[in-house]
Amino acid sequence: MSFLEIKNLRKKIGSVEILKGIDISLEKGGFLVLVGPSGCGKSTLLNAIAGLLPPSSGDIVIDGQVVTDLHPSKRDIAMVFQSYALYPNMTVEENIAFALEMRGVDKAARATAVAQVAKTLQIEHLLKRRPSQLSGGQRQRVAMGRALVRQPRVFLFDEPLSNLDAKLRVEVRAEIKSLHQNTNATIVYVTHDQIEAMTLATKIVVLKEGVVQQVGTPAEIYNRPANLFVADFMGSPAMNMLKGRAVVGGIALFGKDGVIVPIPPSVTGSLTEGKEVILGLRPEAITDESLADQTARSVARIEAAVTMIEPTGSDTFVTGKIDGASFTARTRADVPVELGQNFRFAFNLDKAVVFDPESGRRLD
Repeated sequence: MSFLEIKNLRKKIGSVEILKGIDISLEKGGFLVLVGPSGCGKSTLLNAIAGLLPPSSGDIVIDGQVVTDLHPSKRDIAMVFQSYALYPNMTVEENIAFALEMRGVDKAARATAVAQVAKTLQIEHLLKRRPSQLSGGQRQRVAMGRALVRQPRVFLFDEPLSNLDAKLRVEVRAEIKSLHQNTNATIVYVTHDQIEAMTLATKIVVLKEGVVQQVGTPAEIYNRPANLFVADFMGSPAMNMLKGRAVVGGIALFGKDGVIVPIPPSVTGSLTEGKEVILGLRPEAITDESLADQTARSVARIEAAVTMIEPTGSDTFVTGKIDGASFTARTRADVPVELGQNFRFAFNLDKAVVFDPESGRRLD
């Protein structure tokens, strides 16, 4: 049974509809990530769940209770903001304990709760400091501690890592994941960063212009994107989108003088000859021949001119070009490749998905 349910939620501001009939469900202990570009409605949806922004229509249900019209203080929800929102005149200990104090929890119980949370977040040595004496990562841990100490029904995170540098983002992201695993908390998390979405979520919701594009596990979103928007938005580098057309024996790619590859196994239905399609392949599904998956049912070997080489340390991204069409491959770090040479790439068509360019939808 779903613990959190969003039912046909709509939000209109003036004449502009921000949320357009959102339907989402999350099990107890789940980690739901709302992801999408700026202006897609993810923060609006989070604020509606928190009660900070009343929806125009629809319902929000938590643990069987309709909370749509409840005041934020009655929803038993804790929110962690990107700006930390700590009281500068209070110590870390006082910041964490403040919500309990407002609820009338006695001093001894507050001290016990704060000590437990501080141990979980490894900030015991910071309890007597003030926010001005903390780093950005430490402040974010304190903000998380203030939410965690209340033991709410749902945690809401509004882009909590956006103010941190790259190294701290990785560290705090790991702490949030560990927190979820250790506490089995129910979390709704907003981000525009698809890496955060993939690493943290048990369920991802991809939004565009107030409309849900796809709901699924990280693996489903990444490997079986519902449409071209999801395919392009999720993944770094983005999925290769190769224009082609259905022909006898497969799909013709790379223009007039290109190549014909077999129809990917993911396409169970027939393709009408001459139909325009887009073949989607993640960079890791295009490799040098030494990395080709020996268990793959369908592998196409294609020669292309190398136009760019990007070493990343652990591997190398190589851009190939045929008849004006480019693609990015992920190869081993020490791949013997040079700019301008013709290089033989292995295309793992088991990993390919095919889209209809008119509707943008994936073809099954």
